[in-house]
Amino acid sequence: MSAPSTLRTPWLPKLVIAPSFILAFLFIYGLIAWNGYLSVSASRLLPNYEFAGFDHYASLLDNDRFRVAMVNMGIFGGLFIAGSMALGLLLAILLDQKVRAEGVLRTIYLYPMAISFIVTGTAWKWILNPGLGLEHLVQQLGFTDFTFDWLVNPDKAIYCIAIAGVWQSAGFVMALFLAGLRGIDDSIIKAAQVDGASLPRIYWRIIIPTLRPVFFSTLMVVSHLAIKSFDLVMALTAGGPGYATDLPATFMYAMAFSRGQIGVGAASATVMLATVAAIVVPYLYSELRAKK
Repeated sequence: MSAPSTLRTPWLPKLVIAPSFILAFLFIYGLIAWNGYLSVSASRLLPNYEFAGFDHYASLLDNDRFRVAMVNMGIFGGLFIAGSMALGLLLAILLDQKVRAEGVLRTIYLYPMAISFIVTGTAWKWILNPGLGLEHLVQQLGFTDFTFDWLVNPDKAIYCIAIAGVWQSAGFVMALFLAGLRGIDDSIIKAAQVDGASLPRIYWRIIIPTLRPVFFSTLMVVSHLAIKSFDLVMALTAGGPGYATDLPATFMYAMAFSRGQIGVGAASATVMLATVAAIVVPYLYSELRAKK
């Protein structure tokens, strides 16, 4: 008996995927396009679709608060990216030594990434509060001259955000590097040890250079996290003292929803999008080119 013929419907998978694709296209790319038009419109308190050119972008360049936000983005982004990658790589190398209770340690290191940035910001706000946290604890231990008031110091508050961000993201970076380390053939390490190379030299000269693709992918991820940081700042400092810890994301929120400057907020969001695209697009291009 011949097997029953199957009904071929090559259009069915496309039909099933079509609603999700259409909704994603409208609510992602459609809203991106709408935001882009608002940034060149005459919108103020409410959307106004009259074309106004690049006036909002010009006002961004003249806005002291936006300039502070961009400087803070450079400080926070540099410290966050460098700190997360350095600490994550160090933790991955330590765990790669087949230490006891590796599973427990790996879970502990990864735990911060499992909680939201809101929780992280709130916890570190308590820890760094001069009247409640670290400074108060050390002074209660008898070191009355100890001070750690970075959270309320306009010149140093941005570093508190970097500390909290590194604490949360280092475990995730560790997992990426550890996966890369576990993919390296052990025979390479054994051959280098036979030649008399020390373990630090093996990592520095052989293993770490082979992790270049992991470095690049990790850099893309943490750079993206740094640029769009909003909830961590709002929970930890709310952009203060004053606007000393403003980032482009918090500046955008303040302009669009607190100051009634929708056009300026849309222009700031477009600048953030362009920054993310400048990082992600070359990465995607290189990946597609490598596959070809």
